[in-house]
Amino acid sequence: MTDKPVILAVIIGAHGVSGEVRLKLFGEGPDSLKAYKALDAAGRVLTLKSIRPGPNGAVARFAEIGDRSAAEAMRGAEITVPRCALPPLAEGEYYHVDLIGLPCMADGGAPLGSIVAVENFGAGDIIEIEAPAIEGKKPKRFMVPMHAVTVEPDRAIIEAAFVA
Repeated sequence: MTDKPVILAVIIGAHGVSGEVRLKLFGEGPDSLKAYKALDAAGRVLTLKSIRPGPNGAVARFAEIGDRSAAEAMRGAEITVPRCALPPLAEGEYYHVDLIGLPCMADGGAPLGSIVAVENFGAGDIIEIEAPAIEGKKPKRFMVPMHAVTVEPDRAIIEAAFVA
């Protein structure tokens, strides 16, 4: 594990006049932020005082944000923790952040590129793979449903039926 920052939420605006902020969440819901004593937001350490479900995600109060002006000034700030602060995983589980950058191979061994994103448009996780650039051309990207992927510690194997 590394100390690479992992984005848990982003501040999308102020809520009310007392310094609460609206958050877009990227985790398991509002309660998932309660596990962290300190959160980083644009280089500032924030202490979570309270959080509840709200429009577009959650509404939170941080000890360091005392009024609406301070809350508005934080708009766009990513709320992060170091990767090493995330809870441990069971065998066969992984965090999306751990997949980014993994090399991908077809199940026959042919290299396909590397994972650049993990998306979910409502029907399940999809990985986006960027193929190596061909001289003079931009690298091409393609998407594969996660159920067609076997994740190993140092690479991802894609079923041949899903290789473009």
